Amino acid sequence: MNRILLSVLFLFVLLVAGDGRHERLIDHLFKRAQEKHQAYDLLRELTTQFPHRLAGSPGADGAVRWAEETMRKLGFDKVYLQAVKVPHWVRGEQESCYLISGGAGRQPLSVLALGRSVATPPEGLTAPLYVVNDVDDIKQAAAEDVRGKIVFFNAAFPDTFLQTMHGYGAAVKKRVYGPSEAAKKGAVAVVIRSVTTARDDFAHTGTLVYAADAPQIPAAALGFQSADRLYKAWQADPSVRLFLKINSRVFPDKMSYNVIGELTGSKHPQKIIAVGGHLDAWDVGQGAHDDGAGIVHSIMAVALLKQAGYRPVNTLRVVCFMNEENGLRGGKEYAAIAEKEHQQHIVAIETDAGGFTPRGFGISGSGSQLQRMKDWLSYFPAFTIREIRDGGGGADIGPLHKAMGTPVISLIPDSQRYFDFHHSRRDVFEAVNRRELELGTASLSTLIYLIDSQGF
Repeated sequence: MNRILLSVLFLFVLLVAGDGRHERLIDHLFKRAQEKHQAYDLLRELTTQFPHRLAGSPGADGAVRWAEETMRKLGFDKVYLQAVKVPHWVRGEQESCYLISGGAGRQPLSVLALGRSVATPPEGLTAPLYVVNDVDDIKQAAAEDVRGKIVFFNAAFPDTFLQTMHGYGAAVKKRVYGPSEAAKKGAVAVVIRSVTTARDDFAHTGTLVYAADAPQIPAAALGFQSADRLYKAWQADPSVRLFLKINSRVFPDKMSYNVIGELTGSKHPQKIIAVGGHLDAWDVGQGAHDDGAGIVHSIMAVALLKQAGYRPVNTLRVVCFMNEENGLRGGKEYAAIAEKEHQQHIVAIETDAGGFTPRGFGISGSGSQLQRMKDWLSYFPAFTIREIRDGGGGADIGPLHKAMGTPVISLIPDSQRYFDFHHSRRDVFEAVNRRELELGTASLSTLIYLIDSQGF
């Protein structure tokens, strides 16, 4: 053991000695990430052992144990659990949906219930369609035209946004708010065209939010091609009907956990640089890009520094948040505890945009912090981080930013393919490129090192 410690210390001395010490350490981080591909190997473990990790599920429970054991094995100074009550929604048996037309009979459609959706009656329900593009359209519709029908939100993901995250923000409103707005007009159910950039027939799920002043009605997403077929059938014959059967159930809240690992700061242990993603994932696919990639990014970004022999000035904290997908309770609980205990966060960093090639970081902080990050761009290798944006953060670290004013940073990978996989059965380990994933890990590790060693 002493030989190992001496070897690690000797490596670090070599890396940081003399001029160019930052460049040498950063070069080492990128090379080690690619050569050892530890993040990729961890992602394989997480996604294949615990593919369905929705909060409250056995998969989520297993993932908590996995994250705790993984950080202990990697030699983190502290690893502990932070309890949080989470919602417990279960999809149940496979949904079914088909259109009924006089000429073509029953045509099955690719479908997934939206997260939190209530069930249909056990026998399913059948109703005519009321077709709109987006939420604003249903708000303007006459209740007598909508009552007793299934509302079909047909708007596609907008292609005009070069940054697809911006397109998602515009497209997701029909999924989140559409069901309640339709219910206010008397609709019996909702189906939406999936929020995806892909043109295949995989349905993409995601959470909805039921309004307190509206009935709760069943809601589901259709694959892009199925949505096309439904729309064309309705155009040809507005009297077509749709059958929908959803088998979901809601159980009482369940205890779960954020998983936290730390390397204790050598000079300022009370000051924290936090980095994390969300451990939970939807109950379809394997949650590889969303957000298994963010979890292994975060764990290995800190572990790489430890393996290089780096002793952090401040405490480096990895947070594996629970329940981002359908409640955000992990992020809210983390912020509440941090505020109650007056924890000193220098910054919080989130990675929740997939395991694609890293392109930049976004920061919500002071002008001087923004400029400092821009000054660091030259430290990052070519073909990785090229941009620092004013404005960043993430769902899980947002509550901390709101409660305590903590500066927050988001990793920005290339976004063009992310929503091809997002919240669907396509989001599996094989969809993640090893080299791209490891570039993200090393980029995060570099940023953490620069913040810790040069101040923020």
